[in-house]
Amino acid sequence: MDRLSTVTNGLTSAQVAGAKANHVPRRSSRSLSAIVRANVFTLFNLVIGVLWALVLIFGEWQDSLFGLVIVANVLIGIIQELRAKRTLDKLAVINEAPVRVRRDGEERLVQPRHVVLGDLILLGPGDRLLVDGEVVESDGLEVDESLLTGEADPMHKQPGDQVLSGSFAVAGAGAFVATRVGTDAYAVKLAEEASKFHLAHSELREGVANFIKYITWLVIPIGALLIYSQLKHSADFGTAITGAVAGIVTMIPEGLVLMTSIAFAVGVVRLGRRKCLVQELPAIEGLARVDVLCLDKTGTLTAGGMDLDQVLPLGDGHPVEDALAALSHLDHSPNATAQAIRSRYPGARDGWTAGETVPFSSARKWSGADFGERGAWLLGAPDVLLDGGDAYDRAAGLAATGARVLVLCRVRTLPAPQTGPRFTPGDGNDGGSSGPGAERGDGSPVDEERGGGGVEAVAIVTLKQRVRPDAHETLRYFAKQGVTVKIISGDNPVAVSAIAAGLEIPDAHRSIDARDLPYDDQAKLGELLDSHTVFGRVSPQQKRQFVTALQARGHTVAMTGDGVNDVLALKDADLGIAMGAGSPATKAVAQVVLLDDKFATLPHVVGEGRRVLANIERVSNLFLTKTFYAIVLSLLVGVAGVMFPFAPRHSTLTNALTIGVPALFLALAPTFERSKPGFVPRVLRFAVPAGVLCAAAVLLSFWAAHSGTSTLVENQTSAVIALFLTTWWVLVLIARPLNWWRIALVAAMAAAFAIGLTIPFVRHFFALEPGGIGNSLTAVGISLVAAVMISVAVKVAGTLRT
Repeated sequence: MDRLSTVTNGLTSAQVAGAKANHVPRRSSRSLSAIVRANVFTLFNLVIGVLWALVLIFGEWQDSLFGLVIVANVLIGIIQELRAKRTLDKLAVINEAPVRVRRDGEERLVQPRHVVLGDLILLGPGDRLLVDGEVVESDGLEVDESLLTGEADPMHKQPGDQVLSGSFAVAGAGAFVATRVGTDAYAVKLAEEASKFHLAHSELREGVANFIKYITWLVIPIGALLIYSQLKHSADFGTAITGAVAGIVTMIPEGLVLMTSIAFAVGVVRLGRRKCLVQELPAIEGLARVDVLCLDKTGTLTAGGMDLDQVLPLGDGHPVEDALAALSHLDHSPNATAQAIRSRYPGARDGWTAGETVPFSSARKWSGADFGERGAWLLGAPDVLLDGGDAYDRAAGLAATGARVLVLCRVRTLPAPQTGPRFTPGDGNDGGSSGPGAERGDGSPVDEERGGGGVEAVAIVTLKQRVRPDAHETLRYFAKQGVTVKIISGDNPVAVSAIAAGLEIPDAHRSIDARDLPYDDQAKLGELLDSHTVFGRVSPQQKRQFVTALQARGHTVAMTGDGVNDVLALKDADLGIAMGAGSPATKAVAQVVLLDDKFATLPHVVGEGRRVLANIERVSNLFLTKTFYAIVLSLLVGVAGVMFPFAPRHSTLTNALTIGVPALFLALAPTFERSKPGFVPRVLRFAVPAGVLCAAAVLLSFWAAHSGTSTLVENQTSAVIALFLTTWWVLVLIARPLNWWRIALVAAMAAAFAIGLTIPFVRHFFALEPGGIGNSLTAVGISLVAAVMISVAVKVAGTLRT
């Protein structure tokens, strides 16, 4: 009796209070303790901490200023990630779709975390299954389990069948009893293997990680050589230690990881302020690389919802309005089409009681019901239900105006609810057929009825779609930025083309019916995708194949969508973007969710991605130039057995003025450059020659001063002048194109160094003593020559391809 009551009325309030709740660790961000551990216990902090301790013990405290980098890295990293965490957590709560449950015999909406074991959960098209369970009610319920099994075809579910979390309903309605919740659910167990911060492939992240790995291995032998050399050739043990530490510290790009994290975190916060939820941080990198944007017309170019426009009977004596009213009231979770018809016909007519029904699905593109004495009726796409004739031609003419066109048909018997599209090119079953009827038929029950004259067109129904007011400007932005737009829709290609042409999309008149595409020839398919803009009658599986074909041609593909028919394509695209008003399933698999449903947010999304990636590449050039000149200096000094040309405090000063402070500004600056693959080779082509020439200039200036009668501090000052001037010139090259604020930035850094050389307190603090005008002019002259050589070397290296 308890089981029967649960199936019928759901749990009681008392049962809910004592049941296990669906508590799942939030995947939108790391915990506070994880953030602190990740920023404190790092290899960099360990190495720099040990070197810091050595200088404090054997050297002067001014030479230990570099140790403050640990404090800065930890504080800034934790603060920025906490800001991003707060933003992600708040937006993730907003993004959580409520779950429909039946409790105490009443339907309620509850938050996912409030679902409990034994709850009776109600399903409709687009609903995502958050827990595992057993189906107890089914009204044509079809569940897509492709994200779990890879099987593209939706599965019919009957009472007694098992359903798993991570799948979603695509058609019909039903209910299931939750049998596994929280961490026991199937999808949660899978998610635990790869949490939110287990990031997808990222060339930038992997490139930075590889830099750090190789540099770490280089630091060990070179550092040992440098320490041995300084101890052997220096009478003062403290001086030897500080000299060795100066070289080792400079080799470590300690700020690169920090700047990368800051840039990503600030990007997340900025997009969060625009109601854009970035569910994976590497998605920001994907934003910068996008060169093809696939738009699903419905819900993206057009606003949610439609309005019923015309109902055009094709003959007399048919109860057109009664049939439309009855069909639109069959589904407990009506789609936009059914809602538009319902608004015209608010109640089902007496005597229209459905027996067998077939719910609408994006694969079939029709729905139907058998109303007994009233007959069997279908409502769907004209080019699916009709095989030519006057009604077909009339519907095509209306579709050419941009209207969404459906046809109401009467049939002898209700076709079986096949889920696959009638024609899937390239699946091995097309048999090379030709002709309009053959091309679009696969022997389904609809085709049999149509071929035997059993499908009678009764009326044509047109609906008006609401074009988003911001669509025109947004599309113009993408055209200006060199991002190619592809309109991919399940609607009639002529209708889609008309809407695209109204939005001035280039080549919008060149539309293709996706059912005619050569899926057995991937190369030809890719060519057609490249040369055409509008594609209609695209099935969910075909959208996925479109994305794959474009990626095979070297494109970085972003896909937007809001319906369950977009899920597979969103999942496979380089960047999946879901609309906030879309189905829970689309928002679950997308990397970016536009929570306010504004299409105009997309330019900001792409712009933010470009800003982050381009600027991280800039600061990578700065940090790795420093690393390479330190490696070269340390090797030469170690082999030659001479004193290191500057002390740690000198390195702190120059690094702050030519790398640290400028990098913070450059990492957050706006830019509209589209990122291209090849991050690691491009950085190496810049940093290696620049670093080698900077090292050469520093050593020449140090040796030129050393050959005279000047002191060690004066010799080091000459080296510091050369180091600053050469690395400052590297900063100028990296900051290009120069605008007013970048000019002000590099000028301010030069002014700060010049002021430091003239103020006695600063000179004393940083141990700077220019050894006469001759040494200073020599250092400046060597630096000028080095600057010219750096410009030439970087330009030549930039033309090379790896």
